Amino acid sequence: MMSPPSACRSLLVACVLLGLARSGPLAFAAEGSSPRGLLLVANKQSRTLSVVDPSGGRQLAVIPEDGVTGHEVAASPDGMRAFVPLYGDSGVGRPGTDGRLIRVVDLRTHSIAGTIDLGRPTRPHKPVFGPKDGLLYVTTELDRTVTVIDPVTLRVVGSIPTGADQSHMLAISSDGRTAYTANVGPGTVSVLDLVGRTLVGTIRVAPMVQRISLSVDDRMAFTADQTALRIAVIDTATRTVTRSIPLPGLAFGTAPTPDGRWLLAAIPALNLVAEIDLGTMRVVRTLEVPRSPQEILVQPGGAVAYVSCDQSGRVAAIDLATWRVAKLIEAGSLADGLAWAPAG
Repeated sequence: MMSPPSACRSLLVACVLLGLARSGPLAFAAEGSSPRGLLLVANKQSRTLSVVDPSGGRQLAVIPEDGVTGHEVAASPDGMRAFVPLYGDSGVGRPGTDGRLIRVVDLRTHSIAGTIDLGRPTRPHKPVFGPKDGLLYVTTELDRTVTVIDPVTLRVVGSIPTGADQSHMLAISSDGRTAYTANVGPGTVSVLDLVGRTLVGTIRVAPMVQRISLSVDDRMAFTADQTALRIAVIDTATRTVTRSIPLPGLAFGTAPTPDGRWLLAAIPALNLVAEIDLGTMRVVRTLEVPRSPQEILVQPGGAVAYVSCDQSGRVAAIDLATWRVAKLIEAGSLADGLAWAPAG
């Protein structure tokens, strides 16, 4: 029996999309593939959270944090809430106020819906949701820990030692079992067992490092050396630095593309974003963005990369298919941390 015309059309469309997906790393960047959701931006100097419509490139709301500065933000997996740790009014390792609160923002009403009090000053910084257990993990620098929070009850349910000062940024493996912290001043990366809530080991990288990300297959961790023009590549199986990626300037935030082929790196002093081929470990091209790019977030699906540019108070939206800045989104002063809230 012959298939109905509509079924044939559906099969043809599916075949075409499959062919596009196999044709190259940027083939998925078609306009129709863009997922629905909100872009969240933590503005350090403004002490606000920007809620942005990414398709229109405009702020829908600006939410005051009502306290010392939040640097980073995480969105709940259902896209209904945002969590903003209030770090303090200084940079990592520098004197200043020490935050102890995490603001909970309702993304439907654009208002603060709750507060998590950590009980003492800890400088909470990078929040990441566990991909399997749904718990919220937050670096708490002054305690040399990662604090574990139940995002439903808003209660602290555990703590994991990092064994190092200035555990500033955090990345979690896709199976939710292992976490990695970039310890800025010590220049190390801590490896944490999230199931046993223990410190597994510490990897010496450089005199100072910044930020951390994982490859899509979790086989590599990337952290930016702050004393040499390179990204250090860590083999997560052996827990050793095995490669270096040479750069035109000091890097900061990094993010892989979902196909696993490319790594994007922010180079603040040169106002550049570099695209790195992870097959050759070489920069293949760069793109100029507004002043001082910090953090990179690749949109789910991989069509667009968002780059916070703190000295300009804007976020650059890079079309990865054409390698150009498609939009400049106005945010707040010292725009930094980024998160994607899926449509609820």
